[in-house]
Amino acid sequence: MTQDGDVQHPIVIAGAGIGGLAAALALAQQGHRIVLMDRARQLSEVGAGLQLSPNACSALDRLGVLDALKPVVCAPDSLRIWSGRSGRQLGRVQLGSFIEQRHGYPFWVVHRADLQRILLDKVRETPGITLRLGAEVLDLAPSPYEHLVCIYQDENETGNLHCRALIGADGVWSKTRKIVPRHQNAHFSGQVAYRATIPIDKVAPRWTRDSGLWLHSNSHLVHYPVRGDRELNVVALAEEAWQDETWSAKADKEALLHRFKDWPSDVRNLLRLPETWLKWALCSVDALGPWTHGHVALMGDAAHAMLPYMAQGAAMAIEDAIVLARHLPGDVKNIPAALRAFERSRKPRVSHIQSIAFRNARVFHYTGVPALARDTVLRLSKPARMTARFDGIYSWTADQ
Repeated sequence: MTQDGDVQHPIVIAGAGIGGLAAALALAQQGHRIVLMDRARQLSEVGAGLQLSPNACSALDRLGVLDALKPVVCAPDSLRIWSGRSGRQLGRVQLGSFIEQRHGYPFWVVHRADLQRILLDKVRETPGITLRLGAEVLDLAPSPYEHLVCIYQDENETGNLHCRALIGADGVWSKTRKIVPRHQNAHFSGQVAYRATIPIDKVAPRWTRDSGLWLHSNSHLVHYPVRGDRELNVVALAEEAWQDETWSAKADKEALLHRFKDWPSDVRNLLRLPETWLKWALCSVDALGPWTHGHVALMGDAAHAMLPYMAQGAAMAIEDAIVLARHLPGDVKNIPAALRAFERSRKPRVSHIQSIAFRNARVFHYTGVPALARDTVLRLSKPARMTARFDGIYSWTADQ
């Protein structure tokens, strides 16, 4: 390893979200020392539910956390697609045992906080990983050696940390991204996600048997159980201007209900149940922009934040962690070349999936004749064939 005297320098990871935690585990498996920094003094939930398709589960298995997740996940048998106009079912995507047999790993839904907690527990019990909360990477300084001097600030001081590489896993509003020349700023999509969870005993069984996707003009709705079937995760997405000063905020329930005023009454009754709604501006970062510069690399949302219309944002960050570690074995000599190779290997897949999410954003919100054509195709499609459409995404494994 590249050393200054007898000191073995760590890899610094900025951001202890799902991607950063996964990267710390994957790089530690390769024998690296890791310093994982996050500006939050306490890691807490951001968002609510997320979907773990077979490709994500394969990566989590490699990280050694798949079994620990089983008590808190749900494995829906199907994704049922409904019309937000008529309330009728349009189609069904077969999940459950069918998709596990097809790809070797399950399709799970989970609360984001549960996944983060299990990854965090694994990080804390893994030798060689140091977690520093309340600490933020500010900049890099030149070094006469083959490593970086990372300038950081915590609640006590501004300090310097010699490191082998800096990995930016600090999300859609990444500060690390500014270190990479020609970086792409996050772009607001013109769409907003309203999120809430409801105790499962407060909702009718029809909402809890399967995952649901409802389609309407310029809006759609997603729901599925989380926390071992104890809560229902509900996400209402709509085309809307963003007026708040920050990119996430408490939502006005009455404004949400007005936005969904022409939806079926049972959907509106569901939306009335949560006491509190939060909303997020949906932003993206162009995956074709630069990810690396010297000993610095971006991953996850910092490199390629995508709209949630393919439910692959978390999965892509977890995959990034596995592939990054594969390109950085413990005895790696040329880190800039290894990081460039990581970028080259990931960009085609991630940019393809990002483009699918952009396309789905249009298709889900069709109006008029295009919506009628879409609904007709869904009604004529067999459930297994609907599942097979995603083979190119779900068939990825940690061994590829």
